[in-house]
Parts: sequence; structure tokens; C-alpha cells
Amino acid sequence: MIHLRKITEENFLEAFGLKLAPEQERFVSHPTRSLAQAYVYRDQCQPFGICRGDTMVGYVMVIYDDGIPEYNIWHMMIDASKQRRGYGKAALDRVLEYIKTKPFGPADRVVLTCNRDNVGALHLYKSRGFAETGTVCEDEIELSRTIQG
Repeated sequence: MIHLRKITEENFLEAFGLKLAPEQERFVSHPTRSLAQAYVYRDQCQPFGICRGDTMVGYVMVIYDDGIPEYNIWHMMIDASKQRRGYGKAALDRVLEYIKTKPFGPADRVVLTCNRDNVGALHLYKSRGFAETGTVCEDEIELSRTIQG
């Protein structure tokens, strides 16, 4: 069973140990960089370890943009040694469940970006109701979906 565990001072080093396959490293920032961003945006975001039981198998960060308002999913990744087991799908479902609780404020839109060459991730996001918005920044495609909560 996949669940989300808040990143805290007790488990952040476990997040630092997560690795992507070398060919995936250009697609997602490492949790070290992401956690630095989480510190900067600490009043509007929550970083999570993606866990199977007590083992962290991935990482994701949810951030709230109250100026729009919308939720953003940043830096979602599953450790290279744990991929192709359905963890990404289950983790995305848990993230969407979390966002439905509106933890930082009201919003009905969830946004994320994905490198156009990251075919597996694009397929995952589209399978969960995300659609391309038409916004492209360099190699990153923006996708969004409506969420009711």
C-alpha cells in the first residue's frame, strides 16, 4: 500500500537517498533541490515521501499558488530501483486525495509540468485526467485537471 509521509527533520536524509536512472535525471530535480524550494515556500507547500510501508520509494511536493488559486505538483519521482510496480499511479492518486482536502486554501485546478520527452510520466498524468494546456516553456509541457473536493 502506497501512502504519503510528510518530509520532516527525521526523514529528509532518506529522501536524499532516492535516485533516478541516469537517463531520467534531466526530467526531475533531485529531492535535495526540491527541499530547498520547500523551505523557501514553506507557508504554501508540503513535501512528501512516497512510501510503501516504512520504505520511502519516491518523493513529491505539493505547492499552493494563492494568487491564481491553484495547486501544483512538483518534482514527483520514484526511485529507479522501485519503478514499474504501479507506485507512481498510486502516489499520484494519494496526492490528488490530499489536494482535495484543500490544505492551503480553495482551488479547483491542479497543474504540473512534464518534460515532453518523458513519455512514461506523460502517460501516467494523462491516465489520471490531466490534459495539456497548450503552455510550453522550453521542454516542459504544462498539464492540468479540475479537482472537486
